[in-house]
Amino acid sequence: MAQIGHNVSLSERARRIRRHALRMGEVQGQGYIAQALGIADVLTVSYFHATNYRPEDPEWEGRDRFLLSVGHYAIALYAALIEAKIIPEDELETYGTDDSRLPMSGMAAYTPGMEITGGSLGHGLGIAVGMSLALKRKKSASFVYNLFSDGELDEGSTWEAAMSAGSYKLDNLIGIVDVNQMQADGPSMAVLNFEPLGPKFEAFGWFVQRIDGNDIDALVAAFDAARHHKGEQPRIIMCDTRMAKGVPFLEARERNHFLRVEPHEWAEAIGIIDAGVVA
Repeated sequence: MAQIGHNVSLSERARRIRRHALRMGEVQGQGYIAQALGIADVLTVSYFHATNYRPEDPEWEGRDRFLLSVGHYAIALYAALIEAKIIPEDELETYGTDDSRLPMSGMAAYTPGMEITGGSLGHGLGIAVGMSLALKRKKSASFVYNLFSDGELDEGSTWEAAMSAGSYKLDNLIGIVDVNQMQADGPSMAVLNFEPLGPKFEAFGWFVQRIDGNDIDALVAAFDAARHHKGEQPRIIMCDTRMAKGVPFLEARERNHFLRVEPHEWAEAIGIIDAGVVA
């Protein structure tokens, strides 16, 4: 893990990541902010407990690779990269504007620390398999993390990649599924039933864990177990998260895949996060 401010608790990191995301959302007045708030705890544990990187050298060869398959979660990853000091905090004011390094959908060519361009969904896990194979052939000790969404479970390419990862025994690959039960067309399970999810990945040869993705202690234990698992097999952490976690009036919105927030509501949401109480 990068040596950044060990005196700062993971819960405080998560609070700051949520705040960074809200501030970026305020710049545009809308966006995929519910996903950012929901996945903040996962990103916190990823960047401040589990992942090896150097903030001053985002392309350091010895780094672990963190792939954002679900490209419209870019606002969430930017918030984590800002907290990790890979991107200066003052750049959040440029979010989604012309010539910004922080476009609304993640693009590797623009943003330090953004490993892949995540546009059309369902490609990240396949790219992660290729990266994992390449790192093994280079005899690298680095891990590849791939964050994807439950909506991407609808894509056949995801399952082809899952099968190939098990076949190649990619023990340097850790998949992370954000099971937030919402996608553009409605509740995820109503669009396409992907359960039982764990047994499907087990059948493809993965080491499987399923946890509350908004429980930092559970996340720490799961990431540790994934990294230190002795089996020659890929690992996956299924994270059940709550959309807009930490801002109750946004959590309560029935359709929150893409949120339009009134100007006065941004200050209210940031105030709730600043109060430091995430129930």
